[in-house]
Amino acid sequence: MQATVTNQTHTRNKIHPKKFGLWAACASITMMFGAFTSAFLVRQAAGNWLEFALPGVFTLSTVLIVASSITLHGSYLAFKKGAVSLYKGLLIATFALGLFFVAAQYEGWLAMKELLGLPMGTNPSSDFVYLISMIHAAHVVGGVAVLAVALIHAFTLTSGPTPTRKLRLELTATYWHFVDVLWVYLFVFMTLQS
Repeated sequence: MQATVTNQTHTRNKIHPKKFGLWAACASITMMFGAFTSAFLVRQAAGNWLEFALPGVFTLSTVLIVASSITLHGSYLAFKKGAVSLYKGLLIATFALGLFFVAAQYEGWLAMKELLGLPMGTNPSSDFVYLISMIHAAHVVGGVAVLAVALIHAFTLTSGPTPTRKLRLELTATYWHFVDVLWVYLFVFMTLQS
């Protein structure tokens, strides 16, 4: 009897394997972007570096992704409370804001090319901005795909907030908040370096 109780207590205190996998992936992505920003600084110090201000649309994209984290958090809270309409509405808003973020990033790349005259391959400084923002946008597109699955679940599954559904939405929110915080860091970093 004692061994069973101890085993159940130990199991309850362990992190869920899916959460552990997500956190490990986030740590790996963080190290990759840490390497990019370190390489940015090293290359900047080497010379032949063109300083320019990021196009304003990158500020808009930052506002969009922060707003999407807020709506997703609200959706998660509404889901836990069983407020189905609010949960679905905020999830739709999050999905739309994610798409608008990617569109704003694309507009930022066009502005760098057209307005600033900095297409890819022009200067290492602009190439780093393209590289960092494009790889981040690819991670956001992955998050948008996960949000699409969450939307399908929201409109097709009739069960309430079961532990499985709660875990799925929690993992979705964790990843989305991660790419949000990552972009804010990258945006501030690139803004301060220009």
